[in-house]
Amino acid sequence: MFALAASAYRAIMRDPESPQKPRFLRASFRTLAALALMGALAACNSVVLRPAGDVARQQSDLVVVSTVLMLIIIVPVMALTVFFAWRYRASNSAAEYQPDWDHSTQLELVIWAAPLLIIICLGALTWVGTHLLDPYRAIGRLDEHTPVAPDARPLEIDVVALDWKWLFIYPEQGVATVNELVVPTGRPLQFRITSSSVMNSFYVPAMAGQIYAMPGMETRLHAVMNRPVTSVGFSANYSGAGFSNMRFPVRALGSDGFDRWIGEVRATGVKPQPAGRPADDVVPGDPPVPMLGGTLDRAAYLTLEKPSEKVPSIRFAAVDPQLYDAVVNMCVEPGKMCTSEMMAIDMRGGLGKAGIRNVSMLAYDKHGRQATLAAKANPGEAVRRELAWVRALCARAPGKTPDGTVRPPLDPRALGGAGLPAPGTAQSRAPASASFPLLSRN
Repeated sequence: MFALAASAYRAIMRDPESPQKPRFLRASFRTLAALALMGALAACNSVVLRPAGDVARQQSDLVVVSTVLMLIIIVPVMALTVFFAWRYRASNSAAEYQPDWDHSTQLELVIWAAPLLIIICLGALTWVGTHLLDPYRAIGRLDEHTPVAPDARPLEIDVVALDWKWLFIYPEQGVATVNELVVPTGRPLQFRITSSSVMNSFYVPAMAGQIYAMPGMETRLHAVMNRPVTSVGFSANYSGAGFSNMRFPVRALGSDGFDRWIGEVRATGVKPQPAGRPADDVVPGDPPVPMLGGTLDRAAYLTLEKPSEKVPSIRFAAVDPQLYDAVVNMCVEPGKMCTSEMMAIDMRGGLGKAGIRNVSMLAYDKHGRQATLAAKANPGEAVRRELAWVRALCARAPGKTPDGTVRPPLDPRALGGAGLPAPGTAQSRAPASASFPLLSRN
């Protein structure tokens, strides 16, 4: 198909000094080139317009409806451009020419009223869709005809963007994977997303829209996969040399298939062969996969977060339950104070003179901690007492990340906005963490 298009293009763009071909032959070449290009486009993967997840499908509806509304203006303008060029061509002596004509009230009304109405429609559609499809809002339906059961519990997946790979932690199942995301179908999904060093973007087109991952912060994404599918996810925000290889396979399995996969991860806990590649097919030049063992603890995480490229899938049979909160609060390394602890101290008005002991724990340079750790390796009795007091003030909820989830709409109808409270009101948000009332999402 591409060869046909290329040959037709070369025929059209011939040497101007070559013999002229008949007009119908030139038109045939152009038609063949257009058909060839349309055939090539038909082979493109339209996962954005035909996704496997209901949230992504609603977003694709927004794209289609917005495009159709804009075409109401674009198509007539393009058609009229061709019509006027043809009607008022130089060889058409029958066309009426009025050099003194300059205004028509009726025409002005049509020219301005139609775009204004379309802009109003687009604004209303965007306003409702923006709030109904808020990534922080829990989904209210599994598909167009199935609302989420009141007692349904979403599957929570913690996502960490590393350099240059993705870490997925399943807190409920107690396992973790690198560059491999497997989810069940027909169950609400809740992603908590953060980054280890620089801003990144988590995007699975078949499931939902992209959302940013930022160090020291947490973003949320709620979604669902409605049918078994094998897709791909990737980073949609440039983050350095290995950015182009931050791609991972995404599999949506039935409930039984997902449970079997979890059992396999718990039973093995070793690196599997990269998805889609036979065991005997080793690509030359691929970097070796670090052997981190079967448990993802803090020491293994510090090894894993070191920059590396083209990392195949890795599985961990067990994971430290406090690891993700430590990543968000930037306190995975030993001796580092969590940002949540620092904010808890600030909420109490600080520590006065004793707060000077916090200075060493607030050094967040990943590669400049050695001197600080060495300086406090053998603290005196007074220093130990003050450090213990500082830690005691934060012991109520150390390293906990506040929950910023927004309640789902009361009415599951798509893009209707029925039952949605006004944005920004207290009724629109789920209860925030009692330990950190000032940290709820505003």
